[in-house]
Amino acid sequence: MEAPCFVTDIYLPQMLYALTVRSPVAKGRLKSIECPKLPGSYTLIRARDIPGRNFLENSLMPVLAAEELSYIGEPVALLLGPDKNTLENYYRHCTVVAEEEAPILSLAAGVDALTDAAADAETIAAVSARMIAARRDIRMGDPETAFAQAASIVRDTYRSGIQEHWYAEPIGAAAWPYETSNDHANGAAADMNADSRLVVRTATQWPFHVRRSVAQILGLAVSKVLVEPTITGLHVDGKLWYPSLVSCHAALGAWITQRPVQLILTRKEDFLFSPKRCETEITIESALDEKGEITGTTINTTVNLGAYDINAAEILDHVNLGSLGIYKTKNMQLSSIAVKTNIPPQGPCAGFGLAQGFFAQECHVSRIANTLNQDPAQWRYDNSGKTGISPPGTMVKDSAPVKLLVDTVMRMSDYRRKWASYELLKENRKKHWVEREEGLRGIGIAMGYQGNGLLYPGVDKGCYSIELTLEKDGSLEIKTSIAGSGCAGIWADIASRILGLDKKMVRINCGAESPDSGPLTMSRAVTVLTKLLEQACLAISKKRFRNPLPLSVRKTARPQKNPAWDELFPRPENTVDHSGFARPGWASAIVEVEIDPVEYLPRIRGVWMGVDGGKILAEDLARKNLKTSAVQALGWAYREQISYINGVIPVDHYENFDIPDPAQIPPINIEFIGNAQDEPKGIGDLPFSCIPAAYVQAASQAMDYHFQSIPLRAQDVWYAGLKKFKGENPV
Repeated sequence: MEAPCFVTDIYLPQMLYALTVRSPVAKGRLKSIECPKLPGSYTLIRARDIPGRNFLENSLMPVLAAEELSYIGEPVALLLGPDKNTLENYYRHCTVVAEEEAPILSLAAGVDALTDAAADAETIAAVSARMIAARRDIRMGDPETAFAQAASIVRDTYRSGIQEHWYAEPIGAAAWPYETSNDHANGAAADMNADSRLVVRTATQWPFHVRRSVAQILGLAVSKVLVEPTITGLHVDGKLWYPSLVSCHAALGAWITQRPVQLILTRKEDFLFSPKRCETEITIESALDEKGEITGTTINTTVNLGAYDINAAEILDHVNLGSLGIYKTKNMQLSSIAVKTNIPPQGPCAGFGLAQGFFAQECHVSRIANTLNQDPAQWRYDNSGKTGISPPGTMVKDSAPVKLLVDTVMRMSDYRRKWASYELLKENRKKHWVEREEGLRGIGIAMGYQGNGLLYPGVDKGCYSIELTLEKDGSLEIKTSIAGSGCAGIWADIASRILGLDKKMVRINCGAESPDSGPLTMSRAVTVLTKLLEQACLAISKKRFRNPLPLSVRKTARPQKNPAWDELFPRPENTVDHSGFARPGWASAIVEVEIDPVEYLPRIRGVWMGVDGGKILAEDLARKNLKTSAVQALGWAYREQISYINGVIPVDHYENFDIPDPAQIPPINIEFIGNAQDEPKGIGDLPFSCIPAAYVQAASQAMDYHFQSIPLRAQDVWYAGLKKFKGENPV
């Protein structure tokens, strides 16, 4: 059986369907699960039925909650049966009885809980151990002296909300046991013995994370679990770890019942309980000298991870990197924490956390420029760091092409003229604010970068491989665990060029026996894996006429040490060094908006991006991916107004979730620079790091009001206009 496009396409003989029984409370103790008497073909599976360790790989998140309940919707049991309608009827009569406790449901409440714990040192330590999943404190130079001697100080707090991942198919998985002596494609049940294995199919960005998690909960050797990824489609990193949880549920059901099991969340279930982009609050305070240059900076960051600390250090340090920005500083103090609250576990979204950090930093430097009555683009010109990252010299090898990127987008958008014109109109409105028929216009600029891999590889040690086999018939098989990366055409082009093959003779095998190629995230497929593929093709080219066919070559990428990085950002325990940010991709973005002065609804007049992506291997594909990401970044900035209220996303947020149709997408213009370089860089997440801040800056200029949060709501814009109309200064 060929791998289907969607998990919903999978049907196997004797297959059971599964539904997830969930916690009704945000925090409490599980007392009992009351379920009607089930006939023999229906099964209720609880945490006590798990034969192995009841956790996802490298986390303390239970696959099924046994006693402690940590968020509304947390899985506590699985209900399995052969008929969907009958199964749903039994499901409606299941009741979860819990002893409810007082939850912490928001970032503000979490911070208050930590503050209120100041009664004594023992209480502080206990609350911190329970709530703080990761912490980072960095100091450089003498920020106290810089602030004491400052000519002026600018301080603001920036908040970014959650974001949905937009994927086409809800998360799901199918699993079935088989014996090695049988054809596992027929999905027939098997009596378990020493040769028994389990097949799992799911749309995942990280098949080996699924594999190790399933093996752990079943108490099996990893080699006994075969993961065959289906097509991930558009995911924005929403399918990085969450498919592992659903796959564990399906695998547990298949292992216990000895029958194929399919578990697919409903669209509403997925929306309510799958991870979202983390909510953040970042306060940045900068000391300025007489020239307006930053002499000292303090940054205080809080990240809401939800109920469990999945990827806590990874997400927090991505937020930190973004909030440090790319501008010159000699004196800096950063303090950041990732807190656990009683909402569903949050996760990475495109950029992992860079986008949240850059939103705060880029809005802040635009505020500095406005305070000094300077053009924000010119301020960036004058104050960009030599290495393009702060703390200077820790990771980036090449200088940031700030001036080239800023010049590029200013030329594309006619920024200089528009910014000066809109500033003049803004000044005229200060003298006499009246309701106007024409729209209020503004334009904003922002910068950002993106790495090419995780900061802290964990139990797999960050050693990821790809294997090529040149067959006797002249075909080339590429074995990789990553499916749906969009690189098939690029890899076929490279293989045909080096080995002289017809592109049709190149095939990609993402089957169960493929090597661990790591997670499909942060453009790793086009950067890291493409480089490995090229090296493997060259190795085969050297051997092909001296060695008999078939000829196989495996190439592996290993992390590199970075002492300067470790000095300022000590690695979390049980992780290894990595150089994914040694050569980041860079971008600048300009967004122009017009705000309706009656309804206060923004209309985006245009988006312009300058991108340094190194060597662009497939320009049409790169441009398409960037435009898709740009639309999603704009969605986060103002369209996707969703939030957790009392621990859940309200039903009306789900029903009104807004994805633009093609007619609503503004003109998006992209220009690449640096294509003469010899290596590709990551670019897919770049729009998230610069477009939201550029959008908010444009709205701020239009309304002469410094907005500090996203998504930017129409009522926020209306409030600013109301204060202006009343003659108040809301800035």
